[in-house]
Amino acid sequence: MINGLLLMLLAVWGGFIPFVGPYFSFGFGSNATWDYTSDRLVLSILPAIAVGLGGLILMISANRPVAMFGSWLAIAGGLWFVVGTTIAPLWSGGPGKALGGQTRQIAEHLSFYQGLGAIMVLLAAMALGRFLVVGVREVRRAEADRAAAPGAAGTAGTAGRSGRGTAAPEADRTGRGSTAAPEWERQAAPRREDERSSNAEGQQWHADMPRRR
Repeated sequence: MINGLLLMLLAVWGGFIPFVGPYFSFGFGSNATWDYTSDRLVLSILPAIAVGLGGLILMISANRPVAMFGSWLAIAGGLWFVVGTTIAPLWSGGPGKALGGQTRQIAEHLSFYQGLGAIMVLLAAMALGRFLVVGVREVRRAEADRAAAPGAAGTAGTAGRSGRGTAAPEADRTGRGSTAAPEWERQAAPRREDERSSNAEGQQWHADMPRRR
């Protein structure tokens, strides 16, 4: 949810900064504010919509495949922010020349396109990585829900009456999603008296055996 919220805020920035930046002589092309062009549509507005929609999906979706789609959508939008200005000259387009001196031009490139897109890709990739793995708590929650289901309770009772199956939960039988030790580790260790008694019986058995001549 946090990554989704940050992606939506960055999308708002990336979509509106070309139109409000000229108020502070911060932008590309002319100093005209709210100047709409097809290049700004392709290089700023459309990728911002993709990133914002992906962030919204991450915030509200409880379905793993849908959330993964939102992450990929945000990654695609952020990647276009990074490479869009490099590809734009191929169709004789582009955002125009950056305003100001060298330092300001570097800040404009990073704030409008390359740096902004890199942060978007980072946040979306972090969210995607979270959805590509299944956490231990999620496994335990799923097993608890499965055990609490009415059908599971009836099956467990039938298995107990017929003698088939065990009373141990599935998490203990399979070892998945459980931190309990295996059965052989939970067995009590032999006491010292038992060990001495076993050794004495072994020695007596060897003494009673007839010796070969």
